[in-house]
Amino acid sequence: MEKKHSITSKEYLVPFIFISFLFFLWGIAHGMIDTLDKHFQQILQLSKSQSSLIQFALYGAYFGMALPAGIFMRRFGYKKGIVLGLSLFSGGAFLIASTTSFESFWIFLSCLFILGCGLATLETAANPYATKLGPKDSAARRINFAQSFNGLAWILGPLIGLYIYGNQGAAPGEKLTSMILPFASIGLVVLVVALVFLKLPLPEISEEEAGHGHGAIDASSSAETSDDKPLLKKSHFVMGVAAQFCYVAAQTGVFSYLINFVTDEHQNPRFDVKNGPYFLSIGFALFMIGRMSGSYIMGFVKPARILAVYSGLCILLLPIVSLNSGWPSLIALYAVFFCMSIMFPTIFALGIKDLGPQTKKAASFIVMAIVGGAVFPPLMGYISDLYTMSKGFLVPIPLFGFILYYALKGHHVKA
Repeated sequence: MEKKHSITSKEYLVPFIFISFLFFLWGIAHGMIDTLDKHFQQILQLSKSQSSLIQFALYGAYFGMALPAGIFMRRFGYKKGIVLGLSLFSGGAFLIASTTSFESFWIFLSCLFILGCGLATLETAANPYATKLGPKDSAARRINFAQSFNGLAWILGPLIGLYIYGNQGAAPGEKLTSMILPFASIGLVVLVVALVFLKLPLPEISEEEAGHGHGAIDASSSAETSDDKPLLKKSHFVMGVAAQFCYVAAQTGVFSYLINFVTDEHQNPRFDVKNGPYFLSIGFALFMIGRMSGSYIMGFVKPARILAVYSGLCILLLPIVSLNSGWPSLIALYAVFFCMSIMFPTIFALGIKDLGPQTKKAASFIVMAIVGGAVFPPLMGYISDLYTMSKGFLVPIPLFGFILYYALKGHHVKA
C-alpha cells in the first residue's frame, strides 16, 4: 500500500478546476461522435468498415496535430495552447453544423478532422498540465480524477446522439439536419470557454521548474541524469507511446461498436437502433465510475498495479463478449468499459514520468499515439462485416495483452 496524498495543492486548485472542465468538454464531443457510426450506416447506407472512417478522421487528426501543438506550447506556453485548441474545436463544430445540407460523408469527415485537431491540441496541453498541478506522488491519481469529468461527459454525449437519431426518416437534403443544433451549440459553448481562458490567469509551469518543489510529475533524484538521454532511449516513454496506441485503438473499437453489438441481427436479445445511445450511455456511466473509483484507489495502491489487474480482466472478458450469449455477453462488455476507465490517464502519467524539460515533447508523442483510434476500428469493422459483430470483439485482446506487459514491466524508469 502507498501513502495517501492530496490530489492537488491549494495554490493550484482553481486552475485544476478549469482544466478539469476541458476534459468535460472534449468528452461531450467524443461521446456524441461515438454514436454516429450506426447513424451514418443507416442514413447513407454505409458498411461498418466504411463508417469507421469517422474514427479515422477524428483520431487521424491527433496524429497530425499533436507534434505541431507541442511545438506551439513549447514556444507560447500551455495557456495559449489551450486557447488554440478551443478555437479549432469550436471552428470544426460550426463547420459540421453549416455543411449538413450537402449530405456528404466526405465533407463531414473533413470538418471532423478540423474539430479533431482542436481536441488533439487540448489533450496535448491539458493532460501533462493536470499532472503538474500538485504533488508529484499523486500525479497519476490527479489525472485520473480530471479524466473522471471526461467520463461524465461521455455519458451525456450519447444522449445528445438520441436527438440526432430522431431524424432518420427525413427527406433528401434534410437527412443530416438533426446534427445542426447539437454541433452549433457545442461550437458556441466552446467559443465562450475560449474567451474565458483568454482572460483566466493560469500559472505557466516551465519544464525547467519541474525538478524543484511540488509542481510537477517529473521531479526525481534520477531526473538529472536521465534528462540528458534522448527520448527514444527512455524505454518507459517509448513503451508508453506503444501502450497508449494499443489502448486508444482498443477503446475506440469497443466504444464505436457497442451500438452495433446490441442492435446486431445475430444478437439475442436484439434492441431497437433508436435505443442504441441509451446502451452506450450506460457503458460510459460505468466508465466514469471506474475512473472516479480508480482515482480514489490510487491513493493507496500503485497505479501500475491497478492497470495490470484491469488489463488482465479485459483479456478474460472479451471472449465472453464474443460468445454472443445474450445478457452475459452484454454484461461482460460493460465490465470492459469499467476496466478501461483508468488506462489512458494512467499510461499517460507513467509515460511522461521523470522526463524533466522533455515533458511537453513527450506529451506530444503520447497524444500522437491516439492515432490508434484511427487505425484499429476499420479492422474491427472489417472482421465484423465478414463474420458477426460479436466476433469482432476478439480483435482487441492482443492490445490489452501489451498493456498488461507495460503495467508489469515496461513502465519502470531506467537510469
